[in-house]
Amino acid sequence: MAEIYTRFDPALDVITNQRQVVSSGMWSGGVGTLATFHTSSVQSGSSGQYYLDVYKTNPRTDNDAEIQYSIIYGHIYGSGSYGVTKNYPTKAIYKQFANLLLAPNDRLFTFAGSKDSNDIFAISIQRARLREKMDPGNWELWISGSNPVGASASGNGLIKLIDDSGATTNPSVNQGGRVFNVVSGSIATGKAVIETTAANQTGGGYGLFYPDMGIIILHPQILRNNTGPSTTVALSHFPSSSDGINDDNAGTIQKHVKAGSYFVARREEVLNTTHYFCRATNRKFNFSTNPSFFTASDGSFTNASFFRDPKTYITTVGLYNENNELLAVAKLSKPLLKSFSREAIVKVRLDF
Repeated sequence: MAEIYTRFDPALDVITNQRQVVSSGMWSGGVGTLATFHTSSVQSGSSGQYYLDVYKTNPRTDNDAEIQYSIIYGHIYGSGSYGVTKNYPTKAIYKQFANLLLAPNDRLFTFAGSKDSNDIFAISIQRARLREKMDPGNWELWISGSNPVGASASGNGLIKLIDDSGATTNPSVNQGGRVFNVVSGSIATGKAVIETTAANQTGGGYGLFYPDMGIIILHPQILRNNTGPSTTVALSHFPSSSDGINDDNAGTIQKHVKAGSYFVARREEVLNTTHYFCRATNRKFNFSTNPSFFTASDGSFTNASFFRDPKTYITTVGLYNENNELLAVAKLSKPLLKSFSREAIVKVRLDF
C-alpha cells in the first residue's frame, strides 16, 4: 500500500522562530508613491464632518477603489464644526486622538518647543495599508501652500514634511508607542535631509509622528504660518474655527495635500517564519493510490516496467495535524520524479 503520511522529526525537520523585517511600499499594490488623491462625494455629505477617506483611484468610477488613509480635523472645544448641545464632531475627534495617543492626564497635544495646540490635523493610514507599522524615516509628504484647489504645485509653494527619526537616538515613548517630530525636509536623495529641526521651527514643531499607530498629527497653526530658512509659505484659507459652523477644515487640508501630489511612504512588518523539511527517502512515496497506477482487477501495475522499480511524481505537499486534518498545501513548480533510487527534500516555508 502506498505510504501517504510521514511524521516530522522536530529536531531535524522543523526550524521555527525565524524572524525577518520586511519593508514594502505603503499604498495599494505595494507601491511606495501616492500621486493621485480622490475623495467620495457621498462621504462628504455624511461622515465628512468627522473625517474624509482618501483613495488612490476614483471611487465613483472604480468599484475596487481602496482607501489609502483618512484625514481629520479636531478641535478641543469643537470649533469648526456644527453640533447640537455642544456635541461637536471636531471635539469628539480631538478627544479620541488624545485618548489614543496621549498620557492619561494629558488633554492637549504638545509640539516641539512646548507648544500646546487646541486643534490638530490627523492623517491615519488605513489598516490594510499599514499592516504592522509605518517605516520611520521612509515617508515624505508634500503640501501645497499656495494652491489648494488642485493645480500642480512647485517651487516655494511646497512644504515638504518628513520625520526626524534619523536624528533621534532616544525617541519619546508614550501611550501611542514611539513618537518622532515632523520636520521640514526631504528623503529624495535616499537619506533624510532636515531643513529645520523641530526645536528651531518658528512657533513650534510641524507635528508628531506615531509609526506604530500609523498616525501623523500636524500642527495647523504652524502649517498656516509656516516660515523656514529658505522660504515662507502660508497655507491659505484655513483652519477656520467658527463656533457652531462646519468649516470643512478636513476637506481644505486634503485639497492642499492633493495639490502637493506627492506622498511617499513605506511600511514595515516582522515576519515569523517556520521551515518544514519534507523528506522523501529512497524507500518512501514510491507508490501511488491513483487508480491509474494499478489495474482494477488484480492490482497489478498498469505499467509493467514498474515491477520492482516503481516511479511516482511529487506535485503537492500537504501539512496535516495530529487528526490528519489538512492545514496547508504547497505546490511544486514542476513534478518531481521519485523512485527507489531517488530521494527528495521539499522545503515548505510558512510566514505569519
